[in-house]
Amino acid sequence: MINKFSKVLVAYDGSDLSKKAVEYAKNLVQNDEKAELEVVTVMTVSTFIGAYEAYSFMEMRKVAEAAANTRVREGKQLLEGIPNKTGVQILEGDPAMQIIQYAEEKNFDVIVMGSRGLGKVREFFLGSVSHNVVQMAKCPVFIIK
Repeated sequence: MINKFSKVLVAYDGSDLSKKAVEYAKNLVQNDEKAELEVVTVMTVSTFIGAYEAYSFMEMRKVAEAAANTRVREGKQLLEGIPNKTGVQILEGDPAMQIIQYAEEKNFDVIVMGSRGLGKVREFFLGSVSHNVVQMAKCPVFIIK
């Protein structure tokens, strides 16, 4: 099979399905050492402060940054051992919009992501990230179950 994808983007949130998505993406590029594989994780910090002081917001941001840094370390570990050019990036904001925007800006050929992530409550109110990416992305999206 000839690989049609020279730039592959994987959305990673630390869930089991996103780990499977990384493995799937590695298989997409394994026969083409010139293909690039990049993992992105999206840091979200609620902009609703309400009764919280700015200090509390900064604490929430620190927690979100720590979680994102953990996912970066995990992403790097998952990419170890492949000869392809790889990278791991932290994006910030709405996950679906950030993934779509990054894919467009960097001209990725395909996005790979898990069908469900870690945010069940968020998904109930806002819709799933994978659904939104599939609906709005300009490139193909592979959803891993």
